[in-house]
Amino acid sequence: MATSNSFLNTPTKTPSEKSASMSRKHQNPNSFEYSSTRSSSNSEFKSRFEAYNRLQAAAVAFGEKLPIPEIVAIGGQSDGKSSLLEALLGFRFNVREVEMGTRRPLILQMIHDPIALEPRCRFQEEDSEEYGAPVVLASAIADIIKSRTEALLKKIKTAVSSKPIVMRAEYAHCPNLTIIDTPGFVLKAKKGEPESTPEEILSMVKSLASPPHRILLFLQQSSVEWCSSLWLDAIREIDSTFRRTVIVVSKFDNRLKEFSDRWEVDRYLSASGYLGDNTCPFFVALPKDRTTVSNDEFRRQISHVDSEVLRYLREGVKGGFDEEKFKSYIGFGCLRDYLESELQKRYKEAAPATLALLEQRCSEVTFELVRMDSKIQATSDIAHLRRSAMLYTASISNHVGALIDGAADPPPEQWGKTTVEEQSESGNGVWPGVIADIKPPNATLRLYGGAAFERVMHEFRCAAYSIECPPVSREKVANILLAHAGRGGGRGIAEAAAEIARAAARSWLAPLLDTACDRLAFVLGNLFDLSLERNQSHDSEYESKTGNMDGYVGFHAALRCAYIRFIKDLAKHCKQLVRHHLDSVTSPYSQVCYDNDFQVGLGLCATSFNKLNQASAGSFCLELSEGRIASRDETMGEQENIPPERNAQQTTPGKAAEAREALRESQMTIPETPSPDQPCEAVYGGAKKEHGNCIDIGPRKRISRMTGNSRNSDHIRVQNGGGHLFGNGDCGLRSGSAYSDICLSASQHFARIREVLVERGVTSTLNSGFLTPCRDRLVMALGLDLFAVNDDKFMDMFVAPGAIDVLQNERESLKKRQKILQSCLNEFKSVARAL
Repeated sequence: MATSNSFLNTPTKTPSEKSASMSRKHQNPNSFEYSSTRSSSNSEFKSRFEAYNRLQAAAVAFGEKLPIPEIVAIGGQSDGKSSLLEALLGFRFNVREVEMGTRRPLILQMIHDPIALEPRCRFQEEDSEEYGAPVVLASAIADIIKSRTEALLKKIKTAVSSKPIVMRAEYAHCPNLTIIDTPGFVLKAKKGEPESTPEEILSMVKSLASPPHRILLFLQQSSVEWCSSLWLDAIREIDSTFRRTVIVVSKFDNRLKEFSDRWEVDRYLSASGYLGDNTCPFFVALPKDRTTVSNDEFRRQISHVDSEVLRYLREGVKGGFDEEKFKSYIGFGCLRDYLESELQKRYKEAAPATLALLEQRCSEVTFELVRMDSKIQATSDIAHLRRSAMLYTASISNHVGALIDGAADPPPEQWGKTTVEEQSESGNGVWPGVIADIKPPNATLRLYGGAAFERVMHEFRCAAYSIECPPVSREKVANILLAHAGRGGGRGIAEAAAEIARAAARSWLAPLLDTACDRLAFVLGNLFDLSLERNQSHDSEYESKTGNMDGYVGFHAALRCAYIRFIKDLAKHCKQLVRHHLDSVTSPYSQVCYDNDFQVGLGLCATSFNKLNQASAGSFCLELSEGRIASRDETMGEQENIPPERNAQQTTPGKAAEAREALRESQMTIPETPSPDQPCEAVYGGAKKEHGNCIDIGPRKRISRMTGNSRNSDHIRVQNGGGHLFGNGDCGLRSGSAYSDICLSASQHFARIREVLVERGVTSTLNSGFLTPCRDRLVMALGLDLFAVNDDKFMDMFVAPGAIDVLQNERESLKKRQKILQSCLNEFKSVARAL
């Protein structure tokens, strides 16, 4: 039995798959010729590997997205990833004690250094491409990983993070290999973690494994059957054909005792029917003894386990196994050599594309650095700054106008807002006084600019028309009506109803107008960020004339404040304009409530309406309480000065004068009380128009007979509840109540005021008050606010405390990035020449 002792020597380049097993079997690792060849091969690979490692460090530090070939280790939390990493490193550092990488990725850059007899490990500083001092004690590595993970998670207040920890390990007994250790899949969150932790880990691992330039190293315990694998389906979602996936069956020694015949072993090793014909997994077993041992002893144990696994398959299984087909896939040594060979092959294939990409990135960074230098230099050129700032402001203003006129970029799906989002973010979630749920058309679409403005206008109309004239108490009606009746003039009821409608309109419509102005101001305020985005993504007509203003934080803050002030001033002015319209239509001098076309349109006969007003002109005793018809006893008790109906029988003898007066009153012709089922002639007199006579004669005769005794006339009106004066009108109410008639008339007046206000005044005012200034006066207003100042005040926007420091820091960062990328480019040029 051949026992491999390759762990005690420098790793070698792996031969082809067909000859890998036989090559390892016949090569003598101790021969001078083999060592010389291997050293030359490793030298070429090491230079390429070092170049990629430096590039990877720069990519992590500066957030560069470079297609660097990398190996990503994936598996469940207890599937042996940590043990495999320790075996690849060639030494233990108690990584399993702290569950290394379970909540944050770890990039392990393993560098084979023949003179490093003890491992030298260094961690890359957070947010920097620099590496810290070497870690002397291997046990301290686990502590650093744990402390860095906990510090970051506490800072960002999450259970997992995709920001990696980078560790560089230089050792004589590790291969040239870079592996990204990912958090292990879990089914349930640990105690104290959010319930969503398993889903977050799965999502993060998929994101890390998705780039096509990465090799997936998927580990699964041998005790798990392929048909019941929990995480194999997740791997299929990332790499459906396993074209870039290396599958490793860990803890293979736990499965060996189940094999007794050759066909059982061969069927299991082939994974037939589950992984496809072109996919063959590796089978690895590692030492289970976790006692503290030396690094040499640890590597010896790994080699011994590989030998024992092969010995059992050859001697413990009847007929052995198909060594020609499967031997190169059994044991940790085979896996290590394959990974190093595969990564070397990927590096070589990716070198030309990486070189071209590096040249492109170096050119871009150089251009950014030149532009930053010009910005810093421009801070001392006031004339240049004024010109650039003015052109930039004009560009932003033009974009605002384009968005109002109907531009559809940037994408509305990303930048637009629904009606619910507008209501929530603007702080005006409801329309004052509106109970109904207002849903304008297109409420669920994400709109901005002119489209969102029109949607809010339509929403305002819907809200306004959903408000009706609110109920009015009888006391309020009585106070208003009786006061108007006392003034005379013949329009008491109409004036009272109009006054009620005007008061309701001022009370209920004014808050709606303020809310509409606030909502429209919010829509226009959002256009500033949209204009910035549009200015960055479009080739503006000003771009060739002005420099980029992105670095001037103070100027951008001042520009934003000036725009917000402009929109607020527009909103304030529009509120004043629409309030003026409201005051106009609710003024006592406004004729909105007395238009003849309005009265006829609502079904009120002008003749009967005027008669009601004339009849009420001299009335001071109108009954408006709920009990319209007073009982006889109540009338006698409350109206002592009004003679009773049958005074002839109750007259005291000797009082002839009073008797004669009573006789005259008793001989008066009392008009018939109209039946509740019949319309009152006082109002329906106009119905005689069908006979060609529009003069209401009957009621006038009756009124003339009633004018002989005003007290009796008042008494009759009281007993009839005002039915004679305020009888049924054309509106269909048969109550004959003055209160009902006035409420109905007030409601009609309110509707007329609302219609005139919304359709004739407010709509056009809001359009001209908001949109026209944004199109025509925005650039002038911003220019006066920002540039109509002396040079010292103008320069405060560019040399404010910290502004120059920000530009200088950004410049230093660009210079550092340029230096690193240029160094990587030079190294890759050397690698390309060697290839």
